[in-house]
Amino acid sequence: MTEPKWKTDTEYIGHIEDLINRKEVQQLSEYTQHHFTTRLEHSISVSYRSYRISKKFGWNARSTARAGLLHDLFYYDWRTTKFDEGTHAYVHPRMACENAEKLTPLSDLEKDIIIKHMWLATIAPPRYKESYVVTFVDKYCACAEVIAPLMGRATASVKNTWLKLKVSVQS
Repeated sequence: MTEPKWKTDTEYIGHIEDLINRKEVQQLSEYTQHHFTTRLEHSISVSYRSYRISKKFGWNARSTARAGLLHDLFYYDWRTTKFDEGTHAYVHPRMACENAEKLTPLSDLEKDIIIKHMWLATIAPPRYKESYVVTFVDKYCACAEVIAPLMGRATASVKNTWLKLKVSVQS
């Protein structure tokens, strides 16, 4: 099996290396995010894809990579935990930002990326272009993480059905 692309991107690794192996970040691997991935896998995917977009356009790729990695830095099952302060969409970005600030100083850009990444499910729009990138990449990754495995199952099911039909026609 080949290594994920992000692991061989030395510039990307340079931006996140002080964070990626922290126990607080690695702990995200204990939480299932979108049924088929862990929160850590999701966060890395959002971070790396967002970083590549920001880099391509000459925007702040470092802050995008770092905030993308930390955007879901919270430690509860979002499907079962409820809050008096509001919905998960409102609460978890603020909680992630607080947790991230315990690990590293955050710029205003990084705070905005983390806090606003749930825009469309929340009211306040992002302030920076990099925040929009992480917001939309987060949605893309969430959809892909749910749909891709289901499509794989559907494709396997269709292939199985065709094989059965082919065998029964030939018999």
